[in-house]
Amino acid sequence: MILSDNASSFAADEKLEEHKDLELPKGTAGEEESAEKLCLSTEIEELFDRLKITDRYKNKFSVADFLMFEQMKQVCSEKDLCHAFMHKLLSLDYKARYTQVKEEESVQVDLDDESFFDAFCNNNLEAEDSEERQSYIHSMDLQMALFHCADSFLQQYMTTKLSQCQYAVPLLVPNLFTKEIECPLWTFRQIRKSWKSTNHSNVVISQSICQAETPMVAVFRLGSLSSSKSQLLCKLINEHHNTFFNRHCLGSTKKRLLMDGVVEIAWYLPSGKPSDDFTDCTAFCNLHGDAVDNERQLDILTDMASVNIVLVSNMKPKTEKQREIMKKLCNSSKPLICVATEDNSPTCGTKNGKYRMGIKNRNQSEVSEELKNVIKKCLTGTSCSFRLEKLAEQPGIKVDEDLEDCQRAKNAAHMLINALSYDLLTVKEKVLPCQGHLWHDWCKQNKELYKLQKHLEIEKSKIQQQMKQIRQQQQSSAPSDFMISFHSKLQHLTEKGRMFFLAWVGIFLDNLLQDQLSDLQHKYDVKWNEVLVLKRKHDKSEEMKNKQKELEEISANLQAATFGLEHILREMGQIYEALTSSKSREHLTEYIHQLPKVAAELMISGHPIELMDGDASHVPLTWITSVLDEVIKKLGDPRVFVLSVLGLQSTGKSTLLNTMFGLQFAVSAGRCTKGAFMQLMRVTDDKRADLKVDYVLVIDTEGLRALEITGKTTFNHDNELATFVIGVGNMTLINILGENPSEMQDVIQIATQAFMRMKMVNLSPSCVFVHQNVGDIAAGEKNMSCKRSLQEKLDEMTLLAAKEEECDAECFSDIIAFDIQRDVSYLVPLWEGSPPMAPPNPCYSENAMELKKKIISKISNSGGKPLSHFTVTVKDLWGALLNEKFVFSFKNTLEISVHRKLEEEYGKWTWDLRSAILTVENMLRNNIENGKLDKVEESEIYAEMDEKNKQVLMTMNKYFEENKDKEILIQWKGKFKSNIKELLRSLVTMTKQKLVDVMEQKEALKRLEESKMMYEDTLFQKSRELALELKCKVVNENENELKKEFDSLWEQWVSELTENTPPIHDIDMQSEVFSILTETHEPSLVHKQKKNTKFESILTRVDYKKYMTKIKQEPVILLQDVIYIDSIKEEDHNEVRRFVQAVMQQAQDIIQSLSIAKTGYSSTHMQQIAQYVKEEIQKFQSRITKYELSKKFTVDLLLFVCEQAGKKFTELHIEFRKSNDASAHLQKMKPQYYNVFKQFLGNATSTAVLGDFVCAKLKSSVEQAVYDQAAIDLAGELRATSPEFNGNRTNLEKHILKFLAEAEDFYNFMNYIENTRDYFERFITDTVERYITTEKYPSVLTKIKNNIDHQVKSIIHAMDSATREVRQSNGDIQEWLKKVCDANYPKGIVSQDISDFDFLEEIIKTGLSKFSTEFNQTLSCTTHLKMEMFRQRPDVLLKKHLCNCCWEQCPFCYTVCTNTVKGHSTDHSALFHRTNGISGISYKGFCDDTKQLGIDFCTTVVASDKAFICSTSKQTFYYKEYRKAGPGWDRWSITPDSSELIYWKWFLYRFEKSLESYYGKKFEGAGEIPSAWREYTKKEAIESLENM
Repeated sequence: MILSDNASSFAADEKLEEHKDLELPKGTAGEEESAEKLCLSTEIEELFDRLKITDRYKNKFSVADFLMFEQMKQVCSEKDLCHAFMHKLLSLDYKARYTQVKEEESVQVDLDDESFFDAFCNNNLEAEDSEERQSYIHSMDLQMALFHCADSFLQQYMTTKLSQCQYAVPLLVPNLFTKEIECPLWTFRQIRKSWKSTNHSNVVISQSICQAETPMVAVFRLGSLSSSKSQLLCKLINEHHNTFFNRHCLGSTKKRLLMDGVVEIAWYLPSGKPSDDFTDCTAFCNLHGDAVDNERQLDILTDMASVNIVLVSNMKPKTEKQREIMKKLCNSSKPLICVATEDNSPTCGTKNGKYRMGIKNRNQSEVSEELKNVIKKCLTGTSCSFRLEKLAEQPGIKVDEDLEDCQRAKNAAHMLINALSYDLLTVKEKVLPCQGHLWHDWCKQNKELYKLQKHLEIEKSKIQQQMKQIRQQQQSSAPSDFMISFHSKLQHLTEKGRMFFLAWVGIFLDNLLQDQLSDLQHKYDVKWNEVLVLKRKHDKSEEMKNKQKELEEISANLQAATFGLEHILREMGQIYEALTSSKSREHLTEYIHQLPKVAAELMISGHPIELMDGDASHVPLTWITSVLDEVIKKLGDPRVFVLSVLGLQSTGKSTLLNTMFGLQFAVSAGRCTKGAFMQLMRVTDDKRADLKVDYVLVIDTEGLRALEITGKTTFNHDNELATFVIGVGNMTLINILGENPSEMQDVIQIATQAFMRMKMVNLSPSCVFVHQNVGDIAAGEKNMSCKRSLQEKLDEMTLLAAKEEECDAECFSDIIAFDIQRDVSYLVPLWEGSPPMAPPNPCYSENAMELKKKIISKISNSGGKPLSHFTVTVKDLWGALLNEKFVFSFKNTLEISVHRKLEEEYGKWTWDLRSAILTVENMLRNNIENGKLDKVEESEIYAEMDEKNKQVLMTMNKYFEENKDKEILIQWKGKFKSNIKELLRSLVTMTKQKLVDVMEQKEALKRLEESKMMYEDTLFQKSRELALELKCKVVNENENELKKEFDSLWEQWVSELTENTPPIHDIDMQSEVFSILTETHEPSLVHKQKKNTKFESILTRVDYKKYMTKIKQEPVILLQDVIYIDSIKEEDHNEVRRFVQAVMQQAQDIIQSLSIAKTGYSSTHMQQIAQYVKEEIQKFQSRITKYELSKKFTVDLLLFVCEQAGKKFTELHIEFRKSNDASAHLQKMKPQYYNVFKQFLGNATSTAVLGDFVCAKLKSSVEQAVYDQAAIDLAGELRATSPEFNGNRTNLEKHILKFLAEAEDFYNFMNYIENTRDYFERFITDTVERYITTEKYPSVLTKIKNNIDHQVKSIIHAMDSATREVRQSNGDIQEWLKKVCDANYPKGIVSQDISDFDFLEEIIKTGLSKFSTEFNQTLSCTTHLKMEMFRQRPDVLLKKHLCNCCWEQCPFCYTVCTNTVKGHSTDHSALFHRTNGISGISYKGFCDDTKQLGIDFCTTVVASDKAFICSTSKQTFYYKEYRKAGPGWDRWSITPDSSELIYWKWFLYRFEKSLESYYGKKFEGAGEIPSAWREYTKKEAIESLENM
C-alpha cells in the first residue's frame, strides 16, 4: 500500500491546518493577510536563526565557503546542519538529505507494572522531550534554506550534485519575500545526462540537460491527500531510490516552511534495454503543496507539459476553484491522468487522452506499473516536448540568468563564440595557433636537446635555433584576435562577472561542438569494433591497415574537435611563453604580464589549472612558474600539502578526488583527463594549526596504459608521468580497480620504479594504495591474503626496479615508509545499481571519507611545504625527466638554493666570530705590550669570546628553527654547528699562538729594550746638559742655529753610543737561494736555469712538455674509436699547472705564518720553503704514472717559489731592521729628544718634560691601535656595503666576471682561468685599496678620526682613574705611570718629586690633542694613509674570510667548486661550468689530439654517449658514468642540463683569435663556434651573470 498507517492522521492534520488558514474573519482580510505574511517571515527568520544563517540571505554563501579541506564533524547542534549537509552532498552521499542532529538517548519513564500497563494502553507513555522532537527541522527546509542563502555558483554546485545523486532539483522557487516565481536556470547549466534511447538505433546520447528536448510529465495535487504524491512519483522513476523527498523519508516532519509552491524536476534515463520503463529521456515535474494555492506554477507546468497528472482525493471537486482547474485540464488537448486516492474504481480512459484511476486499497507496485503504462500511452500520442531554456521565456517568471553580471558575461561569451566562423575541425588550429603543431614541435625539439650524439654544442645550438624559430612563429600569430577578445572581455568584467564569463564560454563551446563530437565518437566506436573483428581473425591484410588508418584519422579529428576552456587557458600559457622569450613585443608587455595573473586568480578561486599538457606530454615550465609565482604574491607563499593520484585508465581517479573533496575534475568513461591538472583547496581555520598547512594542492592525472597512446612509447610515457606525479606530491594515491592481478602488476611496477627514483634523489613522498570496486566491503579487514599478495608483489617489483635503477633495495619498505595494514584502502563500487538511473553508493562516500582521514593523518605528520618549494620541485623533476637517466640528471635546485642561502648566513656568522676574535686579539696584545699581561690561556680567550659565541649560536639556531625552509635545513644543522665550533676552536688556538709569539718576542727583545733605555738615558742627560750649557745663549741665537747645534752633537752622540753595537745588515737573497739550491742540485744546472729566466713563467705557461718525459706508450681502446697515446695530453699540462699553483699558494701561507717582522730573517726560513717544494714534487710524481718530471722542472719551480719568497722575506726583514737596529731606533727618537732639549732650555719643569715624554710614548701605541681597529671596521664596512663582499664566494666571482667582461682584457681573463685563487685574492686587494684610497676615502677618514677620539678618551679616562687611585693610596709617580702607560722611561726623566698629577694630565691631554689634530691633517691626502701600519690589512681579513673555502676544480673544465666550506663532506659542484676549449682542451682524433679546440660544456657532454680517458688510470669511461673514474671525479656532481652561462659563449667568440694564438690551436671542425653564439652581446653576457 502507498499509504502507511500513520499517513492518514498526518494528512488529516494537514487538511485541518489548510482549512484553518482559509477561514478569515469578514472585513479583516487585508489585515489578516499582512499578519499571515509577517508570521511566515517570522517563522523563516526563526528557521534561519536556528541554522545560524540569518545574515546569509543577503550575504550569500559561496562555493569557497564549503569547498575547503576539512574533516566531517559530528552534528551536535542545529548550527552544524548546513555544513554537514553540504559536506555530504559534495561527497556525493545521497544521505545528505537525511542529515539530522544526533539524538540523545531517550528518557526512560519509570513506572510500576500496573501504571505502566495503563499508560501503555492509553498512549500516555511519552518521553519528556517529545515536544522538542516534534520541532526538528524538515530535511527539505534545510536544503531549501541553503539554496536561498547560496549565490548563483553555489546553487549551481548544489543542483549539479543533487542531480548526480539522482535527486529531483528545484525548477521553480517562490521568492521568500516577494513571492515572485523564480527559475534558477543557471543552476542546470553544468548538468549533463547520458542515456540510450531505443528510439534512436540504440545510440548513446550525452547532452546538456538545458538543451535536451524531452517529454515532460507534470504532477500536482488538488487539496489534501491521504497518499503521498512524491512517493508515487518515486515509484515511477526509480522504485529503489527516493528521487523526490516524501513524507515517509527520514527527516520529514509535520511542518515544513520552504517547499510549498516549489516545483522540482527529475529525469528518467533509459539504458536501451527492454526492461526500461520509458523508451526516451522523460522529465517529471512535481509541484509541492496544493495546486489551488500555487496557480501560477500550475499554469506554467500544464502549459509546457506533455502529460498532466493530477492527484485528488476523489473525482468530485470540493471547492469551486478545484472544479475550475479540473474543468480546464479536461478541456485541454493535452493528455490528463486523474488519480483518485480515495477511489478504488478501475482505470479507464477516453478517446481524447483523458484517464482516471482509483488507487485506494491497491497494491503500490500494481498502481505504479499501471500508471507507467498509461503515461507511455499518453506520451506516444503527443508530440509536445519540453526544454528547460523555454521555461525562461514564460511571462511572470524571474530567471536567475537575468542578473546583470550573468547577462553581461553571457553576451560577451556569445559574441566571442559567434566569431568562430571556421570549420569545427580546424577552428582550434585557427584561433589557438600557439598550442597546435608549433607547440608540439617545440616540445619535440626540447627533448632532442637531451639526446645529442656527435658534435654536441653544434647540434645543441642548431636545435636551440630551431626552437627559437618556432617561438618566433608563435609570436607572429600570437595573440590571435580570439585570444585578444577573450582577454579584453575578461578584464572588463567584475570578479563575479569573470566567473560567469568563463562558465558561459565553456557552455557555448560545448553546445557548439557536442553534435559533431557525438558523431565522431560514434564513428570511432563503429570503426574500432570493425578493427576488433579483424584482429580476432588475425587479419593482416590491406583492409586491416586501411581500417586502422581510418581509425587514427577519426581519433585525430576527435582531438581537433575537442575545444574547451582548458584549451583557451593552455593557449594563454603558450602566448606567455612565446612572447616572454623575446624582447621585441614591448607593446604587449602589459598584456603579457596580465596572463599569469588571470590564471592565478582562477587557481585561487578553485579552478583546475593544467600542470602538464596531455596532448604534448610536456610541462610548460615558464608558464607554470609564473602562475605559481603570482599565486605566491597573492597568498604569501602558503604551505601546501600536495596530493596526487596515479592509476590505470578509467579506474575512477577523478571520481575519487571529486567524492573526497567535492571537486569537479572532469569524469566520464574512457581517457577523459589528459596530462595533469592541479587544484587548490583551502584548509579550514580550525584545522590549519593542527595540519600545519594552509592549502591542499590536489593533482589529477591521466590514466596509465591508455589505449589512445598504445604503440607510442607507452612504457616510457607512463614511467615519465608516474615519476613526475609521485615526485611533486607529498603523498600519492595509487588507484587500482578491483584486485585484478595483472592490473595490479602494471600499476605497481610503474609506481615502484618511480618511488625508487625518489629515494635515490632524496625525495620522500608517501603513498596509499586504493582498491576500488571491491565487492566484499570486509576485504580490508578480513582478507589478509589479499594484503599479503600485495606486499609480495610490491617486494617483487622493488627487486626488479632496484636492478634497473642500480639501487640497493630488497623490499618496498626499503624505498618508502609503507605499512601494509595502514596504507591500503578498499572502496565499494561507485554506483548503487546500474546506470544511468543508479545513484552513487553511499558506502562509496563513507569509504572515501575513511580514506580522507588517512590523508589527514599523513598531512599532520608531514607538514607540507611552501608553494615556492613545489614550484622548484616541478622544475627539477621535469628537467631530470627529459634525460634518459633520471637519477643522474636530477638537480635538486631547491636544496642548492637553500644551501647557498645557508652559506651566505654562515659567512655572516663566521665573520662575526673573526671580527670579534680580532678585537680580543688587539686588546690582549695591547695588554701584553703594556706589561699588564704576561700569560695567556685559551680559557681566557674563550671567556672573552663567550658572549659573541652565544650570540652567533642563538642567531644560528633561530635561522635553522624559524626559517621557512627548516625541513630542508635540518640535514645540515649538525654539520654547520660543528663547523662553527671548529672555527672558534681554530681561531682561539691561532690567537693564543699569536699572543704567545708576542710574549716570546717581547721577552727576546727585553735586553734590546734595556740597551735602548741605556742609550735613551744617556741621550736624555746629554740633551739636558746641552740645554743648560746653552741657556745663556738663547737670547742671542735663533731657533735654526740652536737646531743646527743640536743636530751636530746628536750625530756625535749616536755614533759614540752605537760604536760597539753591530748593525743589522741587509740580506743577499740571490746568493742565499743559490746556496740552498746547490746543496741538492748541480750548480751548473741551477746557474743555467737561473740565467735563461724561463722559470719566471712556470706558474702561467700553457705548455709543460719540455719538463715531461713519457713513461711508456700503449694503445687504448675507446668505446667508439682506438686512440694511441703517444704524446702528452692537454689535461696533463693543466694538471701540472694546477700543481704549481697549489705549491705557490701553500708557500705563501707558510711565509705568512712566520714571524720574520718580529724576530728577523734566518736562512732556515728559506730552507723550510725549499724543503716543502721538494717534498710536494715527490708526492706529485708518485701519483703520476703516465710521465716523469725532469730535474729542470724541480729547479725551475724551486727558483720561482724561492724568488717569490725572497721578495717577501726581504720586505719583512727591512721591517724588522727598522724596529730593532739600535742606530735606526735612536734616529727615530731624535725629534723626541730635541723636544726635551728645548723644554729644558726654556726652564720647563720636570712634570712638563715627563708629560711630553709620556705623550710621545703614547702617540705610537695610539696610532697603532687606531689602525688596528680601523682594519676591523673597514673590513666590516666592506662586507656590509660593497656589493663584491656582501655575499658569499659565488657573489664575489660574479663581480669578478663582470669586471673582466667590462675590461675585455684577454690576459686578465686567462690569469683568472689559470690562477683562480690568486686572481681572487688580487681582486680583493685591488678593490679594497680602491675603496680605501679613492671611492670611500671620506668614510675611511671618519672612521680613523673616530678611532683616534675613542683612544684619546680612553687614555684620559685611564689618567683620571690613575690620579684618583694614586691619591687614595698615597702612591708616587712610578705607580701613576704604571697604571697609565707601563713603559720604560729614561731614569733622569722620572723625578720622584713630581706630584702634580693634574698638571701632568693637562700636559698629556694637550699633547694628545695636538697629535690628534696633526694626525687628522696628515690624512687629508690619501697618500698619507700608512697602509703598512695595518697589522692585518682589511684585504687580508677579507681574504681569510672569503678565500678560506673549497678550491677544487672540475676535472673537465677546471671551474672551481662553489662550496664556501673548506673540506665540506658533500659533493663538489659548480652553478655553471665552462666550455672545455677555454682551458685549452682539444678533441681527440684516431692517432692523437687534434688541433681543434673543444667547445663542449660539461653539463652537455655528461648527458651524451661520449667517452673520455682518465688521466690518472688511463682507462676509458662514459661521460655519463664519470664518477667511476675514481678520485678527482667521484666527488663531483655534474648534472646534465642547459644551465650554461651565455657569458662563456660570448667570451669564446669574443676572444676566439686570442685563444687560438694562446693555445696554438683552432676553433674548427668539431670545435667550430656555433653561429648563434656570435650573436650574444657583452651586455647579455653580463646580464646572464645574474643567474649565478
